Amino acid sequence: MDFNFDKTSKKPLIKKIVIEGIIWIIELAVVIGLAYFVVNLTIERTTMLGVSMNPTLADQDKIIVNKFAYRFSKPERFDVIVFKQSGREHNYYNIKRIIGLPGETIYIADGNVYVNGDLLKEPMIIEAIINSGLAAEEITLDKNEYFVLGDNRNNSEDSRFANIGNILSDEIIGKAWIRTNNFNFVNKLNLIREEE
Repeated sequence: MDFNFDKTSKKPLIKKIVIEGIIWIIELAVVIGLAYFVVNLTIERTTMLGVSMNPTLADQDKIIVNKFAYRFSKPERFDVIVFKQSGREHNYYNIKRIIGLPGETIYIADGNVYVNGDLLKEPMIIEAIINSGLAAEEITLDKNEYFVLGDNRNNSEDSRFANIGNILSDEIIGKAWIRTNNFNFVNKLNLIREEE
């Protein structure tokens, strides 16, 4: 029986190509999965519309939203949040600052905000409120509601008015994290500087 030693088997080569193809498909699936996770679950980019958050955020400021911020913790007072209210007159992203937390009672009198009857000491530079809106009377928040105000208190449509009202926890998209134009962290903007 004659055997041709110069002729090599193609089976190892085919096996190698198939294995490399499978590895390439797995790597591609992992990259697509990570991209989906980053885009849909962790960060998103949006634009500030209007002047309701002046001087913290200006009209057309580009904001990166940290959508992962509230996966394992709850929003805190003074966080600047991005939310979207479905089923309302406006169905777009809105950016405001949390003032009242679930279960608290909020009211506004003499230009100031009161939480559970105590004057709220705010760390931001803001004006006295001229129009108390619905908060002229006490508003008690449910266990999944937040009361929000714009930093431009006298030029903001926020929880004081019926067309916005209290924000439900499942309407919160995430925390306004970074202002990309004139780069800065949003939570560091417009704070009162303490005297040294």
